[in-house]
Amino acid sequence: MQGEGPEVLVIGGGVIGVCAAYYLARAGRRVTLIERGEICSGCSHGNAGLIVPSHSVPLAAPGVVAKGLKWMFDAASPFYIKPRLDWELLSWLWRFNRASNRRQVRRAMPLIRDLSMASLRLYDELAAEGMEFGLEHKGVLMLYKTAAGLREQLADGKAMGELGIEAREMSLAEISELCPNLAVDALGGVYYPQDGHVTPMKLVAEIARRARELGVAVHTETEVLAFERTGARIDRVVTTRGDFTPGEVVLAAGSWSGVLARELGLRLPIQGGKGYSITFKQPEKSPPLPIVCGEAKIGVTPMIDALRFAGTLELAGLDLSISRQRVAAVLRGVPEYLPDLRPEEMELEEIWRGLRPCTPDGLPYLGRAPHIDNLTVAAGHAMIGVSLGPITGKLVSEVVGGEKPSIDLNLLKVDRYG
Repeated sequence: MQGEGPEVLVIGGGVIGVCAAYYLARAGRRVTLIERGEICSGCSHGNAGLIVPSHSVPLAAPGVVAKGLKWMFDAASPFYIKPRLDWELLSWLWRFNRASNRRQVRRAMPLIRDLSMASLRLYDELAAEGMEFGLEHKGVLMLYKTAAGLREQLADGKAMGELGIEAREMSLAEISELCPNLAVDALGGVYYPQDGHVTPMKLVAEIARRARELGVAVHTETEVLAFERTGARIDRVVTTRGDFTPGEVVLAAGSWSGVLARELGLRLPIQGGKGYSITFKQPEKSPPLPIVCGEAKIGVTPMIDALRFAGTLELAGLDLSISRQRVAAVLRGVPEYLPDLRPEEMELEEIWRGLRPCTPDGLPYLGRAPHIDNLTVAAGHAMIGVSLGPITGKLVSEVVGGEKPSIDLNLLKVDRYG
C-alpha cells in the first residue's frame, strides 16, 4: 500500500502525462505520477521535437488511405501497415477511412491550430520561467524533389494561410540563403516561420523536475495491473509497486491507453504507430533549422548537441521490434535531399523506435470519461504529442478542476467511438 492516496493520480510519464502533472500541481493539487518504464522512455524520447502549428491537418485526411494501400506491401515505405488478421486493426482502419474526408478535416483543422498556437505560447512561458529544453523559434522548412510533391504542399500551405498560419514558397536560391552552409538537392520548398522545436528528452525531464519541485510524487517502473471500482468511481489502482487510492485519475499512457481503458469498460480505439529516429552527434555541417524531406516524410532536427533523423509510420500493434529495413530507409532518404549529411561519416548516438498513439480520426481523446466520475483521459496525440503537450496539460488541469476548458473540447470527446 502507498499510504494516503493522492488527490490526482496521473498514469503515464511521457510529455502528456508530465505536462498534466505539472499543471495540476500548479493549480494546487496533490499529484502522484506513475510510469511503467522511466520518465520519457516512450515515444516522447526519440521524436523529432517539432512544435508545428503548420501540421494542423489531421492524420486522417483525404488521400492518405490510397497512399497507405499503395505502400502496404513495401516495408520500407513512409506509411506501412503490417499485414495481419487483427480485428482491432481492421476496425480502426474502417473508422480511419470514414474519417478521411474533407468535411471532417475542415472541422478538425481550426481546433488543431488553436491547440498548437496555445501550446506554443505556453512553451514560451515555460522557457521564460527558466526551464531549459532547447526551445527554438526558427520555423520548419519542407523540401520537395518533385513538382507533384511541391504542388501538394503548396495547397496545404494555402489552407494553413486561411487559418492564419504563415507559409512561404521557397525557391532553391532562397533555400540556399536560409541554409547557407548546407548543400540542398530539391526542386523547391515551403517554409513555415511560426513553427518551433525543442530537444524532447530535455523537455520532458525538465518539466518532470519542476513538477517534483511543486510536490509531485513520481514512481517509475510502476505498471498498472488493474482498477477497482465502486459504482461510477475508481477506488483503487493496482500496480506492480503497490496500490494507489486516488481521488481523481488521469489516463495519459500513450499507445497503452486503449488497453488500460478496456479494463474500465471504455473503448478508446488507438493503434501504435511505430516511428524511428536515428540520432547523431551534431556534425560540422548541420541545418540551422528543422527540415522535412517531403516525399520521404523524414524530419531532420538540429538539437542542442545532436542531429536527429526521424520518420516512418508503421501500424504494427504494440510491437517494439526494430526493422533494420526501415532504419536503412531513413538513413538512405536524408542524403537524397541533403547530400552533406552522410550517415556513414557521422558519429551515431542512438537508433530508436517508439509507438505514437494514433486515433482513427487523427484527434486526441481529451476530457472526462463517460460513466466514470473520476477519470479524465488525455491520449491519442499521434505525431503531435510534443506540439500539444503543454496545452493538453493545462486543459487536463481545467477539466479535473471542474472549470470550463479554455478551448472547446467537443471534437475530442472520449466516448466518440462508443
